Amino acid sequence: MKWEYKVLKLEATGFFGGKVDAEAFEGYMNNLGRNGWELVTAFDTNQSYGQTRDVVAVFKRQR
Repeated sequence: MKWEYKVLKLEATGFFGGKVDAEAFEGYMNNLGRNGWELVTAFDTNQSYGQTRDVVAVFKRQR
């Protein structure tokens, strides 16, 4: 079985980061799901003092 992968990166907003637009994130995920992409993992990119700059989501689908 062969897979292809897609990485979605959402920037956190706010002066120190940490705020992600949950509705936009959900919209991206639903759109990718309709096109056969499955979420594999999601993680944040921590900055000093635990603030998040980005949320990264990795998707896969069969080729």
